[in-house]
Amino acid sequence: MLPDAESSNGRLTRKGLGFSKDVLMHRAAAVRENLVNNPARPLKTLRQALPNGGPQRWLARTPAMAAGLTERVWTVSDLLRAVPQPT
Repeated sequence: MLPDAESSNGRLTRKGLGFSKDVLMHRAAAVRENLVNNPARPLKTLRQALPNGGPQRWLARTPAMAAGLTERVWTVSDLLRAVPQPT
């Protein structure tokens, strides 16, 4: 089972060694988390049942697929190639 958003981002769980001291750093961590999780992380609650007869019962879907932004699950290398580098 995949961790939820709060447990995958230590900045949101509790005030410990991983808390954000600067709002800019907190925003950067939130953007990174959203960038990876939405197109590259399928969620069990969004999966769709496939027609019977095949070996695979479910079609894995990400939040970006459910929103209609993409038609496939992205890999992290796809994301790194698609995101422009800051100047």
